[in-house]
Parts: sequence; structure tokens; C-alpha cells
Amino acid sequence: MGTERRDRQKDQHRQHQESVRAELKRQQQRRNLMGGAALVAVIAVIGVAAWALWGGDDTVSTASGTTVADATGQTASDAPCPPAGGTDERITSFDGPPRECIDPSKEYSAEFVTSAGNFTASLDAQAAPTTVNNFVVLARSHFYDGIPFHRVVPDFVIQAGDPTDTDDLTQLGAGGPGYTIPEEPPTDGVYDTYDLAMAKTQEPNSTGSQFFVVTGDPAPLNSSPTYSLFGTVTDGKNVVDAIGNAPVGGPNGDTPEKPVTIESVQITEK
Repeated sequence: MGTERRDRQKDQHRQHQESVRAELKRQQQRRNLMGGAALVAVIAVIGVAAWALWGGDDTVSTASGTTVADATGQTASDAPCPPAGGTDERITSFDGPPRECIDPSKEYSAEFVTSAGNFTASLDAQAAPTTVNNFVVLARSHFYDGIPFHRVVPDFVIQAGDPTDTDDLTQLGAGGPGYTIPEEPPTDGVYDTYDLAMAKTQEPNSTGSQFFVVTGDPAPLNSSPTYSLFGTVTDGKNVVDAIGNAPVGGPNGDTPEKPVTIESVQITEK
């Protein structure tokens, strides 16, 4: 009887350890959408660190203009909208969220020109007008030019959008455009493979410039549907897959060994 009791205790302990490891993996995946070392929060029970998205960033040039208060209490920039063909200079820091520069009744798409090939995503300006407007303004300001995919979580997501100027990808994940906007998560709470969404912190109204493409099982996202869903990849899924299957390493096991860089994001309006 004593042997049977010990066997049951060992089996219970093994099952508990497997459950903890599974939860750690789920929390690690969520953490990977949030970024670097601006803020550390301890998650109850299992003590997994959740890293906030924002921190310092290097500025190439700065948009300027008068500001007005927006719905979130931030000051929204009154700077002119960037031309459809893009600004003359690259802008990576702004004095506030952008003014409305898109027509939500029109159709928008974004072609991502990367060092690994090109892929195109349709943007849903009706479901996520604030997010699409923000992304279009950043793209037309050449914000994403030269930015790497700094995080690749196998069978989950590829993430980019930190303008920090560094060759050490492990240091990325905390940079943004200098402002945040409210989230526009899917109304049905469902994300799917090849969806295009924005990274954020655990706090509301913390979306900025970092985005991700879902490359695998979206279950961790669907269990916490708080990320702005604003598009889906329509062409070049093989390129997305190639980026998602690239060898990774680093302290979190999600840093690409060979950087994949965004050369440009070209917006089409119809």
C-alpha cells in the first residue's frame, strides 16, 4: 500500500508539473507580444514576467504641429497628413496620435517589402478605423523603413515595429512612436492564422507602432482578445511562413538569428 501511495503522489506531482509548464508556455507567448524592459509585472501564482511595450526610441525626425486633447486624454497631433506617396523624410517620433487621414469608406492594403520577400495585407478600415489610420500614417511617414522583425515565436507570431536603432535584437520591444491609441479588438473575440494585429501592454490604450502577424495557433490570443485586429495577409503567405520558421535564439528563444528587415510598407487606397 505504501508503494502504491508513493506512486500516486509521484503521478500527481508529474501532472502538476506538466500543468505548470503548459501555463508557463501560454504566458510566455502572451509576453512575447508585449516587448522589452520598460515595465515588469509579476503574474500571480506562477510568477511569469510580463514586459510592457514602451520605452525610449531613437528619433530621426519629428512631426510637429499644434495639439488638441483626444478621447483618451492624450494630446492629438494636428500635423498635416502625410501624402499618399509618403513623406520626404523618415519620421519615427510624433508629438501625439495622428489626426484622421483615411477615408473609412475606402479600401486599404499594405505591401510589406522585406529582405525575405514581400507580402500583402488587406486593412479593415471599417472594423478598426483608428488602428488603420494610425498604421497608414506611420507607413506613409516611412516609420517602418529599416525596422527588423525583432521577435519570432515559432508557430505563433512574428512581431515588428520598434524603431529603436540597434543591431542587438534582444534589446528591442520597448520602442514606439511617442504616443498610444485605444485598442480595437475583434468584436467576436476571434483571431486566426495570418491575421494582422497590434502589440500592446497589459494596460488599456497602449497600442502604438508594434504589430504582429499570427503564424500558428491563435488560442492564446483568443483567450485574451484585447489586441487590435486590423487586417489579414492576402498574398505572400509563404514569405510570412518563411519568417516564422527562421532559426531563433536569445534569452527568450524568440530572437531571429538572421535579421529580417522591413524595407518599406507601401499603402494602396481604392
